[in-house]
Amino acid sequence: MSEVNIMDNEVDIVIGALQSDLTSFMNEWRPVFIRYHLIIVKDPDLKEELQIPEGFNLDVYSKSDIDRVVGSSKSILFSGFSCRYFGYLVSRKKYIISIDDDCVPARDDKGILVDAAAEHISNLATPATPYFFNTLYDPYREGADFVRGYPFSLRSGVTCALSCGLWLNLADFDAPTQALKPGQRNSRYVDAVMTVPARAFMPMSGINIAFDREAVGPALFPALRLAGEGKLRWETMEDIWSGMCVKVVCDHLGLGVKTGLPYVWRKDRGNAVETLKKEWEGVKQMEEVVPFFQSVRMPQTATTAEQCVVEMATRVKEQLGSVDTGFTRAAEAMIEWLKLWKAVGSSSSVPGV
Repeated sequence: MSEVNIMDNEVDIVIGALQSDLTSFMNEWRPVFIRYHLIIVKDPDLKEELQIPEGFNLDVYSKSDIDRVVGSSKSILFSGFSCRYFGYLVSRKKYIISIDDDCVPARDDKGILVDAAAEHISNLATPATPYFFNTLYDPYREGADFVRGYPFSLRSGVTCALSCGLWLNLADFDAPTQALKPGQRNSRYVDAVMTVPARAFMPMSGINIAFDREAVGPALFPALRLAGEGKLRWETMEDIWSGMCVKVVCDHLGLGVKTGLPYVWRKDRGNAVETLKKEWEGVKQMEEVVPFFQSVRMPQTATTAEQCVVEMATRVKEQLGSVDTGFTRAAEAMIEWLKLWKAVGSSSSVPGV
């Protein structure tokens, strides 16, 4: 499989704005962001006007824009961290990079500023190897290759559809870990990228990811938020759920997922105890959710991400609905998301503002 040449004009960077003053954030990212079109989605719950410095190619969406595109009854679905999903919905580019507004560029172990966008694009532009693990990690990176014993029949790899970056400083610890170890920070910069093996799962965070929107866009959704659970019991868990859904889709469609580089530097924000109250039910439900996703299989008739989501929603309702009624609502919300995607995400024009 030949490498894909991804051009800058094929990429949107989506930024969920949870704070009003983006001046420092945008200026720190300026060397990276200046090359791309940006989609900034203002959290509908944020009352203050956004402060954005000049010099960027961007579209900004506020609550009134969200109301106009999806209807006022659905704008609450994109509140908080879930506002990033609205950006996925209205983008018309093949590739999306998603970076939260509490992250700034990291520096590598030599002190050089990390171009997270370029590294995400490199991950997506080179094949993934989900069917046989290479002990030198990503064999397509400079200076690496396939190791002795790696089957030649698998060296062409598969298309990489999802790149999951990491972050320094405040790593993606859960609330119990943050509460018990409030001073714990991630200072380890590991210069590595690896393919997540087929049928293996990982906790995906939407804070620093990139993906092929055309291939798997419909499988990245705020299902738990759409189900009405976001503000009730499972807040902060919607991207975990979405990550497991999209991994099932990638495995079934023969697509790859990479994790590792690029890093961003995540600033401290939030209260661990309050977060624990919001996500504890979701933490417990993971013990039911993970075995479900490990066992679920798609029929061969499902040949697109949309068809896979329909099949998965059916199985969620049948197998998890009896565990918790929230899963039944999540399954219904997955179908509602597909309706939104078809009406908005797949239209030929970009919704005007």
